[in-house]
Amino acid sequence: MPVARVYSPEPRFFDLGEDYGDAVRAAEFPQALLRFRNDRAAAEVGLETLTGPEWIDHFGRFAPLPGQPGPVAMRYHGHQFRTYNPDLGDGRGFLAAQMRDAGGRLVDLGTKGSGRTPWSRGADGRLTLKGGVREVLAAEMLQRLGVPTSRALSLIETGEALERGDEPSPTRSAVLVRLSHSHIRFGTFQRAAYLGRKDQLEILLEHARSLYHPHVAPGDAAGFLAEVVDASARLAARWIAAGFVHGVLNTDNLNVTGESFDYGPWRFLPHYEPGFTAAYFDQFGLYAFARQPEAVFWALTQLGGALKPIDDADALTSALNGFGPAYIRHLRAAFLERLGVLSLGEAADQRLLDAALALLREGGAALRWEPLFHDWFAGFASSARALSGPRAKLYQGETFDAFRFALFEHEPDRPERLEASRFARAEPEELLIDEVEAIWAAIDSGDDWAPFEAKIARIRAD
Repeated sequence: MPVARVYSPEPRFFDLGEDYGDAVRAAEFPQALLRFRNDRAAAEVGLETLTGPEWIDHFGRFAPLPGQPGPVAMRYHGHQFRTYNPDLGDGRGFLAAQMRDAGGRLVDLGTKGSGRTPWSRGADGRLTLKGGVREVLAAEMLQRLGVPTSRALSLIETGEALERGDEPSPTRSAVLVRLSHSHIRFGTFQRAAYLGRKDQLEILLEHARSLYHPHVAPGDAAGFLAEVVDASARLAARWIAAGFVHGVLNTDNLNVTGESFDYGPWRFLPHYEPGFTAAYFDQFGLYAFARQPEAVFWALTQLGGALKPIDDADALTSALNGFGPAYIRHLRAAFLERLGVLSLGEAADQRLLDAALALLREGGAALRWEPLFHDWFAGFASSARALSGPRAKLYQGETFDAFRFALFEHEPDRPERLEASRFARAEPEELLIDEVEAIWAAIDSGDDWAPFEAKIARIRAD
């Protein structure tokens, strides 16, 4: 066996049958060059013991892992920029395997760039190497910042020249494998509702409820929706606290576990800018930084609408109405965590949240998003460091005084964490677009992977 003893296959989605997915085969690629192997994530599911050739065989050629039936392209619909599209589905990826992780969660191995499927709609089913590199970086950084996220497990360069309209072409190709808690999207439910298949909705609800929200009673679609609402509110709050812009919050890019995945035109904020957009094609700022909670809630209302055939509309509406309070609660918690302090109660926590946002707003381009959390981690314990650091001149005035007062009200949470090596540095680890482009330029022009590998190491460092 090429897998560790803890490997626990459990291909549950495959049991749903052809109403929910299509058996497919991966493309045959000209080459398979391993560019990224995430043994940290692999160890959680018993795959870290794979040899180099075995890794390539399973994640470059997609020979089924033990106990796995072979890949399936998942069927779903979705709203794309609020326009309904019934012609979606896994068009350049598939569900390759499911297994239990070390914590007992059911997790998926999903692909990106693995070839054409019945849902490719004329596209080539491929992924650019640059897109793969960007997804690895995004997932690593988000994990560090405490955002529920899929992880990039593997990135293999596949030796094809791809033509793309949004980057210089021809460009290099790759296939990515991600480890995710679920690939069941809001759009998976939308498809069943669109087809008028109440039976499919009920089967899908029971499948997702039992696996991801098992404490909800069987058949309780409103209870299930309430759990998805809470998880999604937490995700949106964590994006905001991380200064992250996903870029494309269509209903096929949001899942029932509230885990961030499928990173395309993402960006991290350089500084506080509510209207900052990540996607060049988001011309009206629908998915801008500060509109992400609104976008997630809108998508949740579409999920609620899809569930109407199998539950009471008032109960579903009540579940949806929980989003606002949950989002604010999770946003307060996320900012406290990022600042390394303990809760002092709702009023004091809200005061700190408001004061931090006010300081970031007033600081403008001079005060980047990430350095504030780096400078003031653990509150009072960081005073000397912050007030003697490179941003000391920014930490003055009435707005700063209000922030400092609100922060110092809160006790530090495990202040010994300030002993980590990253706090000895004046600047935090960031992932702004100029650095991402420089990392790619080194790969593209000279096949130099050293900056990419060094960045991963720095992100993971204490």
